[in-house]
Amino acid sequence: MSVAIPFGAFETVLSLDVNKDISTKIMFLRKLVNGGNVSKLQEIKGAILQMSVPVSLTTELTSKMKSARMPWPDKGGDDQWNRAWQAIKKVWASKWNERAYISCKKAKLNHEDLRMAVLIQEVICGDYAFVIHTKNPLSGDTSEIYAEIVKGLGETLVGAYPGRAMSFIAKKNNLKSPIVTCYASKKIGLYCKPTIIFRSDSNGEDLGGYAGAGLYDSVLMDEEESMVLDYSNDPMMVNKAFQTSILSKVAEAGKIIETLYGCPQDIEGVVKDGMIYVVQARPQV
Repeated sequence: MSVAIPFGAFETVLSLDVNKDISTKIMFLRKLVNGGNVSKLQEIKGAILQMSVPVSLTTELTSKMKSARMPWPDKGGDDQWNRAWQAIKKVWASKWNERAYISCKKAKLNHEDLRMAVLIQEVICGDYAFVIHTKNPLSGDTSEIYAEIVKGLGETLVGAYPGRAMSFIAKKNNLKSPIVTCYASKKIGLYCKPTIIFRSDSNGEDLGGYAGAGLYDSVLMDEEESMVLDYSNDPMMVNKAFQTSILSKVAEAGKIIETLYGCPQDIEGVVKDGMIYVVQARPQV
């Protein structure tokens, strides 16, 4: 289950009287950034983290999460609640990540046209995380699925963590015979206790000529634990039958979702106890 804070919510909250001074500051900083001083992007992000959140938004979000049977962070008291809102504001602020801003400019798009929604989900503390491209992005082959998989949370896969993920291809007419193209060399794995994640969901994929996926931040409410990985007893590395079974299931999930939506898909998911959980899918750009 998931709940979304929709496009436009950030702009609405920023326009409230309680955030008037912050709005004025951000407007001034944006002018400096648009004039070429990209060093001010960090100050914009800092200002967003100081925003006050209205009670009306808290009430509405609490109601929606309860109706979706999702745990709401008020059970941990004010500290947990504050961490949840800081996470939401960090997602909003990631619109002004330097790499994202520059990428938008290179695509000759107006950065102000970009909007940021927040997708709220329970975290599945899986054994592995994966990303599927149902059209091979390296070759453009539509008959071939390409996927990458890492131990632990997917942040080491989509973030700037050193090392390579395990990658494989699978022909759509022969999903039971995946071919490993690269073995894992990620040194660090991320793990967490059951918690909530606040995922960035920009409209970048809807802006012509601009692939916004991966440029914006998704934030856990509770900090993850970093572990040095040992692949010597990882069944994905040492057990061929296990490896083939899991990779085939991942590829099959990709094909099913592509068939459902009728176009190539970019899919994120988790493997836990041999089961496949899909957490997000969007058209592949």
